[in-house]
Amino acid sequence: MAETPSNSNKLVRGLGLTDGTMIVIGSMIGSGIFITSAESSKLVGSPGWLLVAWALAGVMTITGALCCAELAAMMPRAGGPYVFLRQAYSPGTGFLFGWSLFLVVQTGTIAAVAVAFANFTGVLISGIDANNYLIAPHRLPSFLSGYAISLSTSQLLAIIMIIALTLTNLRGLKTGKFIQNTFTFTKTAALIGLIVVGLLLGWNHGSAAYTSSWWSPWANGWNPQAAQPGLALAGGAALAIILGRAMTGPLFAQSAWNNVTFTAGEVENPGRNLPLALLIGCGVVVGLYLLANVAYVVTLPLVGIQKADQGRVASATMQAIFGSKGAIIMAAAIMISTFGCNNGLILAGARVYYAMARDGLFFKGVAKLNKQHVPAIALITQGIWACLLTLPRTVGTDPKTGGIAYGNVYSQLLEYLIPADLIFYSLMVGAVIIMRRKAPELTRPYRAWGYPIVPVIYITMAVVVILDLAYLAPYTAGIGSLLVLTGIPAYLIWRKSAASAATTESLATEEP
Repeated sequence: MAETPSNSNKLVRGLGLTDGTMIVIGSMIGSGIFITSAESSKLVGSPGWLLVAWALAGVMTITGALCCAELAAMMPRAGGPYVFLRQAYSPGTGFLFGWSLFLVVQTGTIAAVAVAFANFTGVLISGIDANNYLIAPHRLPSFLSGYAISLSTSQLLAIIMIIALTLTNLRGLKTGKFIQNTFTFTKTAALIGLIVVGLLLGWNHGSAAYTSSWWSPWANGWNPQAAQPGLALAGGAALAIILGRAMTGPLFAQSAWNNVTFTAGEVENPGRNLPLALLIGCGVVVGLYLLANVAYVVTLPLVGIQKADQGRVASATMQAIFGSKGAIIMAAAIMISTFGCNNGLILAGARVYYAMARDGLFFKGVAKLNKQHVPAIALITQGIWACLLTLPRTVGTDPKTGGIAYGNVYSQLLEYLIPADLIFYSLMVGAVIIMRRKAPELTRPYRAWGYPIVPVIYITMAVVVILDLAYLAPYTAGIGSLLVLTGIPAYLIWRKSAASAATTESLATEEP
């Protein structure tokens, strides 16, 4: 049932502490924890360093949350980091964050999670497959020859999922948070179940914990030049720099931790509930992620983690314990996880574009709320673009068959934007320091624990990872920067339009 509207057309503070915490946990736990350890383990070559990569990503998440909590409690308005960056630096900085979020970070993640949902549905329903085409791949013109457009049954299911969750969130905050809470509780229980089963039933002497060296990847046959082709370094220096790249998967798996701040304008008692939701939610997820990787390590041999089919380490873990039934159980659990994750991403992301539009820096209609007090046009706009991002495919060569292989453009775009995303996160954490100096008089219901050491830790780690990725993958980092910079002309156009509208309004209200 849709919510009963009231006469006041504004955002309603209807999210309590439990709701906020569920948005944090639900937005973070998607498909990443179940698949990214495969690539990270290939890069670092040992179980010990795999856990270190996840632990370091967890340190960044926790320190970032400690800082973001101060800003969220101080400025509890829709838009979260967009508002923080606008106030601390400039409207342009905030816009570039929101632009990259709309262009690919939020919408691309929604597309990626939707396709992951569809792919795991294919484990249960044979007709759902990325290569079962309703519209066969159509190669784009020569200047875009590396890309194609297609519509498979998997892509169609992903689109249906995005549309369904968008329509559901149009019915009001109460409906959206009910779905979020229900699926977050369920998938958190499923992740805990995976951990318990792995640690209690999966433990065996053929696992990576017993048969592989924990801290010497070379003893496991690891070669830094194989892990990172063209790398000129060797020894410990090579391991250290590759460790930074191995953190990208764990960082992506945790990247949506600040989504609850996007909905800050709808959180009850935000000075208390926003910091608590951030800290409780991030603490729970980081702890569960570390334990899940321990479960992988004590159940599977190192090569089993590295070469899990399509990176599905969690499925391989359950299959090692329960046989083929384990893979089916895990597929169902991941379907629940990705469904709940996408609900949180869709619910939260629209609030950023809504805030931008209210400032005159996005399409004017996006600033409108419907009768259920939710940004309907923002939700619809986000949904349409996310659906479109499921359609393009990259064109490559299958290393096994030598034939044409089709990938997903959004996966490539997300990889491009990880360095840029870290820059925005660093600026957001730095905003705590800037706002302490710029606006010391503002009320701060929560002050960042460990200040100024904690923000310095986050910024230092983020800069190291950014430089690391720029060194190892300059092309990738460069493309990401260019994607963000496409927001500059868009900002100039919208700023000029907003200024003209403000001048017209001022003249219209001026007395003769």
